[in-house]
Amino acid sequence: MQFAVIGNPIHHSLSPILYNSAFKALGICGFYGRYLLEQNQKFSILKTLHLKGANITVPYKEIAFQSCDEVIGIARQIGAVNTLVFKNNKTLGYNTDALGFYQCIESLNPRNALIIGAGGSARALATILREKGLCVTIINRSQERLINFAQTGFYTATFENFTPQVYELIINTTPAGLINLSLPLDAAILTPLLSSSKFAFDLVYGKETPFLSLAKSLNIPHSDGKQMLIHQAILAFEIFMESQNISIDKTILHQSMQSVL
Repeated sequence: MQFAVIGNPIHHSLSPILYNSAFKALGICGFYGRYLLEQNQKFSILKTLHLKGANITVPYKEIAFQSCDEVIGIARQIGAVNTLVFKNNKTLGYNTDALGFYQCIESLNPRNALIIGAGGSARALATILREKGLCVTIINRSQERLINFAQTGFYTATFENFTPQVYELIINTTPAGLINLSLPLDAAILTPLLSSSKFAFDLVYGKETPFLSLAKSLNIPHSDGKQMLIHQAILAFEIFMESQNISIDKTILHQSMQSVL
């Protein structure tokens, strides 16, 4: 069985380490790799790779949603998928980002959150946080990507018309810090926001981004996206194995993924 993570860029992804460690620990004959999908390639090319399933990352989660024959669970509300199953000549879409993220911050019990960015990951986080009772605001550089959020009842603003308030949880869902050394938001706006917050979370993992460096300099508790990566990967692995009718020891699965990074 072959699986892969699909995105652009993709060379930094640690997902193969997580999944291949789990396959080994569980004694399952499977392999998980990376696939760079170029911007000019059609998403349908994935069907030629003979994969049993795939994880989708930046910038294709919304395109993946549109490409599914069937979308399952909370992914229907989100409008973005990060987990695909290819079975019986159909593409099934799921979203494990939402619950995977919430498992990371549940113990903080925040009352409200500010999400920077309006892509597929932001959709997942905004949906699960509102479902759990938080007041959620989404800000983005352009207005176009905010339209869907506004239509579904979220507070939204562009960087230009944003009126800052106090947010307990501030989340960077943009690739700022992954592909360059920039902040996701002007420092003059971001610094006071972080100073009044209780926790800063960056979905980028494996490096201290400028966003996290700023939070650290302000003595604000913070986290990168490594635990979210692990939590959503565990959920996706369970979906993959269930689709193949393979029973697994979930304790071993959790231990293998938590210990390898």
